Amino acid sequence: MTQQRSVFKGGIILTLDASVPNLTVGDVLVEGDRIVAVGENLAAEGAEVIDARGHIVMPGLVNAHHHMWLGVMRRLMPDVDDLFAYIDVVAEKLGACYRPQDMYLSTRLTAVSLLDAGVTTVIDACHSSRSPAHTDAALAALEESGIRALHMVGAAMDKQASAAHLPGDLSRLAGQWNHPQSRVQVGLFGQLNLAWWRAARALDMRILTEFIGDLSTLPAEFTEPGVLGPHNIFNHCTRLPEETWRVLAEAGVNVTINPRSDALFGFDDDSFAYQQARDRGLKPAIGIDLDTAFGSDMFGEMHALFSQQRAAMSARRFRGEADVPAPITVDAVLQAATVNGARAAGLEDRIGTLTPGKQADIIMLKLSGAGVFPVTSVTGTVVQALERADVDTVMVAGLLRKRHGKLIGVDLQQLNAEITASRDYLLAASGYQVDFFS
Repeated sequence: MTQQRSVFKGGIILTLDASVPNLTVGDVLVEGDRIVAVGENLAAEGAEVIDARGHIVMPGLVNAHHHMWLGVMRRLMPDVDDLFAYIDVVAEKLGACYRPQDMYLSTRLTAVSLLDAGVTTVIDACHSSRSPAHTDAALAALEESGIRALHMVGAAMDKQASAAHLPGDLSRLAGQWNHPQSRVQVGLFGQLNLAWWRAARALDMRILTEFIGDLSTLPAEFTEPGVLGPHNIFNHCTRLPEETWRVLAEAGVNVTINPRSDALFGFDDDSFAYQQARDRGLKPAIGIDLDTAFGSDMFGEMHALFSQQRAAMSARRFRGEADVPAPITVDAVLQAATVNGARAAGLEDRIGTLTPGKQADIIMLKLSGAGVFPVTSVTGTVVQALERADVDTVMVAGLLRKRHGKLIGVDLQQLNAEITASRDYLLAASGYQVDFFS
């Protein structure tokens, strides 16, 4: 059977692969779910032509940490600064009332929003896997949306929830989802539970742990040889002691940070977790974390990372510290939002760059906006000037999910009605009161 072919024609090509040159004017040829060529004036007879003139063509953004099940709670707590007050609302009140259909709708809404904003891959940190049915609902939403995802199954945070199905359910999930070509795969949101970690590692799963130095320490048994490694993802990593950083770096774990939410909750200080990871040879990725305060876009996270690193390093420099790290560059920010996220998800060999042979996860960004042209720095434009509205085209595994600025196969009116009904049910069931104008 002949595979479908398409070509992004005549765009500014930003590959993020040092071995594949960027092009002022070039093409990207896709066959089936793969990139087959990047170059100038590619022969592409019979291919569908995507006119990329006046656009940047680049790898899809990778959102390395997002609690997608919170989609129905968008901007429910925009001013929250107390983690435990937040947990009381989202877990003990509304989360405790979640049905599988609420899990499905929230996850689907978040996935659709991410695709709309040029995110082609997400690590879905689900600390609300209340039952196998809830997990199946979230996975169905991810599969149907067309996004690439690593869904991390974790115990629900509220005291009413049972985790009796975990880690036993991981075997079923691995058999169903974790095949080499699966676009949606499953890992463990394990926290510091060594028995659960061992169950996940026996299934070759990645393991996610939320880690904030003010709230947790790394127990000695987790520093034993073979426990930590590249299969681990540690999120936040704020205010960690030097010894813990040494252990993480020596093990080669993955670190993800959330620039906006780490600031929202006051997790970080001017030691700055992103920089601490970089200083030790790690390659931190960035994620959105939650929708209870922000919108689902990586452009905001890139803006925040750039500004926060420079503010933190400036503060240390003016305080008189020696050997303060250099100000962050837009290139480093974009690496964090693409290549580093792919590595955290265990997908570095499949996504994150426009490299022939990799999956065709590609976005096309328009440059015609009044706040965008003229383009003098391509990477600077992506990191500092573009936004959701500039995402013209999104392709995941060779399939178009957004074209000409419109999502494909998504009835937003219906989704709006369904998610609003879900929100209203959860508010009524939990008895939680909201002030519409607060």
